Amino acid sequence: MKITKLTTYRVPPRWMFLKIETDEGIVGWGEPVVEGRAKTVEAAVHELADYLVGQDPRRINDLWQVMYRGGFYRGGPILMSAIAGIDQALWDIFGQSMGVPVYQLLGGRVRDRMKTYCWVGGDRPAEVVEGIRRARELGFDTFKMNGTEEFDMVASHAAVDAAIEKFAQIRAAFGNTVDFGIDFHGRVALPMAKVLLRELEPLRPLFVEEPVLAEQAEAYPRLAEATSIPLAAGERMFSRFDFKRLFATGGIAILQPDLSHAGGITECVKIAAMAEAHDVALAPHCPLGPVALAACLQVDLVSHNAVFQEQSMGIHYNSDAELLDYVKNREDFAVKDGYVAASERPGLGVVIDEEAVIEASQRAKDWRNPVWRHADGSVAEW
Repeated sequence: MKITKLTTYRVPPRWMFLKIETDEGIVGWGEPVVEGRAKTVEAAVHELADYLVGQDPRRINDLWQVMYRGGFYRGGPILMSAIAGIDQALWDIFGQSMGVPVYQLLGGRVRDRMKTYCWVGGDRPAEVVEGIRRARELGFDTFKMNGTEEFDMVASHAAVDAAIEKFAQIRAAFGNTVDFGIDFHGRVALPMAKVLLRELEPLRPLFVEEPVLAEQAEAYPRLAEATSIPLAAGERMFSRFDFKRLFATGGIAILQPDLSHAGGITECVKIAAMAEAHDVALAPHCPLGPVALAACLQVDLVSHNAVFQEQSMGIHYNSDAELLDYVKNREDFAVKDGYVAASERPGLGVVIDEEAVIEASQRAKDWRNPVWRHADGSVAEW
């Protein structure tokens, strides 16, 4: 079997799909993208195609190493996201060629279903209680939401109170019948992270994500020592070598590699094993589309330390398209009691509606995240 062609499709709301064709008629799908930089990743994918066309798609380890080590400059969000989507598609081809799910090729699953959570609220979350009510009707009992809007390096007591009040309302409305994680989204600097973590403790969130930016990872151990709330991070880290430094500093309880940014299935299985060796849980980051989610589920199903799976059904980014709009086998992504069952379909387990993808690619927009500013006019973290 040989790879014959790579085709990319940028589609709403902010995703990109990759189709890899072979001379035996087997087609694999991947999802290589950096949100807001889709065209840049698309260019990287087609540059890497020179290493792939004519090669056996089942030699995934070798192709991965060629793509990674074949260039003197390596790593980072663009190149690793391009590799990630290609890697997903190669595993999809391999699984289909063998007639088994990818998780079978990775040694077989350790669980029969995977716990998922749902986003509620948006960039400026307000009606989170109503959002939780709606999501519970869809089968979710675990949620995540943004912790703050713009947040000054040293914020006012009023800003702190406003952030905490939102989560107090959730506990008042639902008690302990729901669980929720809180994403600081890199908007909170170290001085205020300590304050917010202390104030949040009585409300018992499942975790706080990116308590400070990944660039400030050396602060994670100090924050972990100051709070009983598990800290999560990893969506802006792109290889096992980035995560190696995180393990060296410590402080993170839940690791969140993104399978469309951190080298795909091949790399994230290794990252998951590194996390298990350090007694760190796995909760892959995935606010993206169906191929990314399907790839995440394959890793979840073979990783003993996987605890939660993010997914984008109903997420506030999806104004122009939803997760299942490009999927034919929607039943395989059904959420029951907060879980998605393991699929027996070969490959990644997602059947892409190619006609829908092609049609949607004709109206794809260049999504950009907003640029926020503080009251004094300086740029704020989004």
